[in-house]
Amino acid sequence: MKLFASAVVAASLMMTGSVFAGGHAKWSAVEDQSRIAFGSIKKDTVGEVHHFEGVTGTVGEDGKLTLAVDLGSVETNIDIRNERMLEHVFQGGKAKAMVSGEIDLDEVKDLKPGDTSIIDFEGVLAFAGINVDVEAEMLVARLAENRVLVSTADFIMVSTEDFGIDPGVNKLMELAKLPGITRVTPVAVRVVFEK
Repeated sequence: MKLFASAVVAASLMMTGSVFAGGHAKWSAVEDQSRIAFGSIKKDTVGEVHHFEGVTGTVGEDGKLTLAVDLGSVETNIDIRNERMLEHVFQGGKAKAMVSGEIDLDEVKDLKPGDTSIIDFEGVLAFAGINVDVEAEMLVARLAENRVLVSTADFIMVSTEDFGIDPGVNKLMELAKLPGITRVTPVAVRVVFEK
């Protein structure tokens, strides 16, 4: 829940573009091969991993990227927790988190299949009327001429307070009778782009 923001940020970061140079087609995220994962800790001792499966986006020839995370695709591996997160944290699952930014395509344009590069990403993550600046290091791997993998080089740490979702996290704690849930969460991003 708290990591959704991080996840979005991470996802957008991975849209590294010079690899995307060449040709007039946009690069699009391959949804069934792309995922944003986030972690949480409850009761100070129990760590869990969750993810979003609905990740879509594009990178244009000009380096502009847009990434959308379908918050309704959250998977915590417990059905009732999925429902509660959707209802109390993600606005009924109807909301999307959007990441936008621009990538310096010159940083990765010469990558050949099998090559990798670390790039810096800066952008904006938008959710529920709140915009937060994000930055991260992303690993870019050229899989083939028409396929690129972008993933976080390190975890991205996101605060629930920054996105105004603390009340929803409080409600989850109340419903599950938990003494605590972490308010800063690690996020990892994996996105495959294809044209």
